[in-house]
Amino acid sequence: MRKKLLNRIKQSPSEPGIYLFFDKNKNLLYVGKATNLKSRIKSYFSGQKTTRPIENLIHEVESIDWLKTNSVLEAIILEASEIKKHRPKYNVLGKDDKSWNYLYLTNEEFPILKAVREHELKQKNLSKKDYLKIWGPFPGLKTDQALKILRKLFNYSDCQPDQEKACFYHQIEQCLGVCTGEITAEEYRKKVIKPLSSFLSGKTKTALKTLQKQMNQASQEENFEEAIRIREQIKNLKKIQDITLLNKTFFHDQTIFKPNKKENQIFRIEGYDISNLGSTGKVGSLVVFENGVPNKSQYRKFKIKTVKGQSDIDCLKEVLTRRLKHREWKYPDLFLIDGGRPQINAAKQILQEQGSKQRQKTPIVGIAKGPQRRKNEFFITEQTIEPWLKKNKNLLIKVRDEAHRFALKYQRSLRKIK
Repeated sequence: MRKKLLNRIKQSPSEPGIYLFFDKNKNLLYVGKATNLKSRIKSYFSGQKTTRPIENLIHEVESIDWLKTNSVLEAIILEASEIKKHRPKYNVLGKDDKSWNYLYLTNEEFPILKAVREHELKQKNLSKKDYLKIWGPFPGLKTDQALKILRKLFNYSDCQPDQEKACFYHQIEQCLGVCTGEITAEEYRKKVIKPLSSFLSGKTKTALKTLQKQMNQASQEENFEEAIRIREQIKNLKKIQDITLLNKTFFHDQTIFKPNKKENQIFRIEGYDISNLGSTGKVGSLVVFENGVPNKSQYRKFKIKTVKGQSDIDCLKEVLTRRLKHREWKYPDLFLIDGGRPQINAAKQILQEQGSKQRQKTPIVGIAKGPQRRKNEFFITEQTIEPWLKKNKNLLIKVRDEAHRFALKYQRSLRKIK
C-alpha cells in the first residue's frame, strides 16, 4: 500500500461519519458511510475482493478524506447529500444493484413525512406540487426504522386534523395534537417541520439552535410544559440511538469485504421475567433492548392462563410459546431469562418445539442470584457467545432488572397495589 495512503488511514477516527475517495486529479470517486471510519476505510485495502463495480476504484484512489458525525443517522443524511451534489463515479455505477430510498414531505396543510423507493418515485411521477421537500438517495437505510426515530425526535404527524379520536401517537406523546386541534398549521410548521427539515438537510446545529430558541421563548412566556418538552427533544437529538435503522450493508459493505461470521453481533435482546404472587396472580413480562437501549414500544405483558399452582418454569414456557406465535414481532439475537439452568433448559425446549432450525440456535442466557442470593450467576446455551457475555454482563443484568420491574408493575396494576 502506498505510504501516503497508509499514513492517512492511520489518522482516520474510530467514529461514525462519511469517507470520500479521490483520484489523482482530485475528482471524487466514491462516498461511503460508516459506524467506525477507521475500520471501514482500512477494510478497503485488506486484499479481499468481490466482483461489484466499486472494486475498480481501489487502484485509482490517491487521497482519502472524511467527515465525522455525531450519529449514524447524520452519516446517512450527509452521505445522501454528497452523492446528490457530486454524483461520484462509483456510487452511480453501483446504483443498479440496489433500489435507493428517499424521504419526502407532502405538500399539504400539515405536511407528512413519507418514504419512497427510487423506482416508485419514477412510477408516481411526483412533481414539485406533490411534495414540499425531498431528501436522498439513502443507500442501506431501513426506512421504517428511520421514520420511527424521526417521529420520536420531531413529533411529526400523519393523522388528520380534528379527528373524532386522538391518534395512537398522541396518546404516547409523539404527536403534538394535529388530530385533536391542539396545534395550528403555522405552529406545526414552526415546531415540527422547520427543525425536521434542517436535520434532514444535514444541518443538525441549525435544528438545535431553532429548538433552543423555541425553548427559551416558551420559558419566557411561562409555558413551562412546552419548554420541558423541547428540552427533552434537544437532549434526545444530541444522543440519537439509531443503530437499528440500518441494513446489514451499512456494517458490512459487501462491495468490498465480507464480515467475520465468527463474531457475535447481538443487537436485539429480549428479557423475560415471571411475577408470581400466589396461585391466581401470575404474570410474565417481555422487555426489548436494542443496541443496549430499551425499546419500550415493543415491551409486552402476559397474564398467565394455563398454569395451575405456582410453577415459574411452566409460566415461562407459556409466555415463550405465546411469544413465538407472533411471527410479525422482530426476532431477537438473544433471549435473557431470569433464572438458572432449569429455566434456560425450559426455554430451550420451547425454542426446539416452536422455532425453525435456525431460530432454535438462538442463544439463551439465564441469570440466577446464587445460593446466598448475593451474586449473579450466568448460564448459557451457546458457548460461542461466552466472549461477548464477559464484556456485556452489566447490560444483561440491566435487562433482567428491567424485565423484573415491568412484570412487577403489571402485577401491581392487576392487584391494584400502589
